[in-house]
Amino acid sequence: MDNHTEGHVEKKDGDIETRKFFLNCMCLLLGRFDSKKFEKTVSEYGVQLSHVLLSQLQSADEGLVAGAVFLFKAAIVKPSYASASSVESGQMYVVFPLLLQLLDEGDGTARAVVVLIAEYCSMSTDRHCLQQVLKRLASGNLLQRQNAIDVISELVCISSDSENKVSHVTWQDIVNNLLERLSDEEVVIREQASKLLSRMDPSLFLSALLDLVYSSDDEGQSSASSALIEMLKYHNQKPEVICLLLDCLSNVNQSLDTPNTTRDVREGPKKDDRVLKLISEWSKSVQDWKLFVGPLIEKMFSEPTNATIVRFLSSISEPLADVADAVLNHILLQMQGQEDSVHPNMRTDASLLSRRQIERCAPENLVEIQQCLFERLCPLLIIRLLPLRVFDDLKSAVVYGQLPNEGITYECRDVNTRGQACIAAFLLKRAISKSEFEDVRKLAAELCGRLHPHVLFPVVSTLLEHAADCREVLQVKACLFSVCTSLLVRGKESISHPAILQIKKTIETILLWPSLDGDEVSKAQHGCIDCLALIICAELQPLGSLKGPSKKSYVGKTGNVASGNSILTYVIHQLVNDENEVVSPSTSGNKNNLFGLPVPHSFRLCMANVLISACQKISEPSKKTLAQKSLPCLIRSVEVIMQPEIRAACVQVMFSAVFHLKSAVSPYSSDLLKLSIRFLGKSSEKERMAGAKLMASLMSSEDEILESVSGELLAARSVLSRISASDPSQDVRFVCKKLLACMTST
Repeated sequence: MDNHTEGHVEKKDGDIETRKFFLNCMCLLLGRFDSKKFEKTVSEYGVQLSHVLLSQLQSADEGLVAGAVFLFKAAIVKPSYASASSVESGQMYVVFPLLLQLLDEGDGTARAVVVLIAEYCSMSTDRHCLQQVLKRLASGNLLQRQNAIDVISELVCISSDSENKVSHVTWQDIVNNLLERLSDEEVVIREQASKLLSRMDPSLFLSALLDLVYSSDDEGQSSASSALIEMLKYHNQKPEVICLLLDCLSNVNQSLDTPNTTRDVREGPKKDDRVLKLISEWSKSVQDWKLFVGPLIEKMFSEPTNATIVRFLSSISEPLADVADAVLNHILLQMQGQEDSVHPNMRTDASLLSRRQIERCAPENLVEIQQCLFERLCPLLIIRLLPLRVFDDLKSAVVYGQLPNEGITYECRDVNTRGQACIAAFLLKRAISKSEFEDVRKLAAELCGRLHPHVLFPVVSTLLEHAADCREVLQVKACLFSVCTSLLVRGKESISHPAILQIKKTIETILLWPSLDGDEVSKAQHGCIDCLALIICAELQPLGSLKGPSKKSYVGKTGNVASGNSILTYVIHQLVNDENEVVSPSTSGNKNNLFGLPVPHSFRLCMANVLISACQKISEPSKKTLAQKSLPCLIRSVEVIMQPEIRAACVQVMFSAVFHLKSAVSPYSSDLLKLSIRFLGKSSEKERMAGAKLMASLMSSEDEILESVSGELLAARSVLSRISASDPSQDVRFVCKKLLACMTST
């Protein structure tokens, strides 16, 4: 065979076949030797055999090259590794420099040598061979870098299929060099480095990879982002990798929170955003989300103050909703395991459960109390991340249990959840519990608003009525918050429930309570005002905007707000009619029962505030309808109302309508300007100021409205000129002067 190796170019097919024949003979011969004879033969003829085989690697025939590679591995590479404690005593040590020279070539020879070098590196305990490869990986020569990264690729394949794993230190060297190649000028190198990193142990490089993702180098950042996605997809059935990612992200944010940091604290969330935007692409590759549910939820429970985990879970909320039962079962077990009462130091006084009071606790108790707070918030935060559709299935045992059929009993001013081990029952209990943290109550009340109206409204209607009878303001606010949230997220679907009418009656009772600005009763009344405003917004919601279950649950409902008992009509009627009487007797037995007496001014002012709040909250498609249903009646009625304070409140409603409903008030703008002119001449300062504000709102409106009021501008200017000079109120004069100046300048 030696006679056929003097030239590198085959002259005819027979020459190649002859070489193959002798290669086969050599394989058969060596294969018949026992281990001692094999070792002796290789030791004696190894160098000569190596040169012969190396020359065959330069052949253009793939079969000949494959045979030479096979024999080289069997006769030279493996014996060199196995026969001596030091690699220098093996044949491979002598041949290795020759292989490196061939590695620098760009033909089939280099491809064959890649396999041999990778095989040798995978078995050698000496790092010299790998260091030579890594040296070429950092070379300025593209061919050397390409061949070197091919060796690394082959080494990764060998290691994944072999029991001879390369040491940790060696893999760290490889990873470090691959990270550098993510910024390589050649796209092919960058892409190959990215793919290779995905098959490495993420603990070796994930933190460094995130640093590259966060870097200001656009090219390196892009490659690092691709590598991160490749890595996550490759490990898409390993939740421990995601937990490692969360730890790395958390470490970044913690480093930004240290007192000595000079970086902007907002940098942490921004960096998170850059990574979390990549998560949606990874999430598409996950085949079994149930594998991730347990580890992720448990990690959240073990680190309840870790905002990074919350933001991550939020980014995968839709996939989690697809396995909602698994998620909620973990949460339910956690909530069941928590004690019914909060920290022992907080049990005696519910007022201590507010955030302000917690901050004033003794230092020795503060950390423990805050930890308790976060532990109780944690399950609720996870529930909050889930989309609304999770709560749509009334048959979900983990969400509702038997509540759709049995409801919840109300005992000793508290919710009885015995026998009701479900998410809804725990939410309701925590929302109204006096022995609960304020933040927990608020979040639980908000989440109650996501419950299906069929479950929520019968319970909340009863709870609200009992709380109103007992003047339990804390529970009143919790119930109202739940109702408001339901109205916000479900709209018409919520007002289609008959219990909404009972809720309206209880709200009327609460609005009749005497109160002072800023006290707890006034805060509850503000909640009532917002609740009525949101009911109005839901009433006016176009039916075409409803989708899926919401539309089905609304259409065909009778005996409720949706079928004709309009809250908007009720509110306007209560505001503009002087002859109204209190029609809802108190059920509390209070001696101050107002049943049958004229509606107090404070109640009518609340109705005005309801309309103002509705103008602020109404959606764009419903603005025209709100203007049509409210403004004509208000314009027609305002001047016949007896009390100046109520008249001023009505004009204030019109001001809000002009400001918030914009072009929707155009058909009424001329009448509104005339009204504002007349009110500037009223004897009450509140009315004159309301008229001035209404005029100011009209004057600053869109061109369409300005054109419709142009015929009244001369009269308006005359009145403003007189009022700005003679009005007894300095505030009214100031506003009128400003208006007059604007009109004169235009």
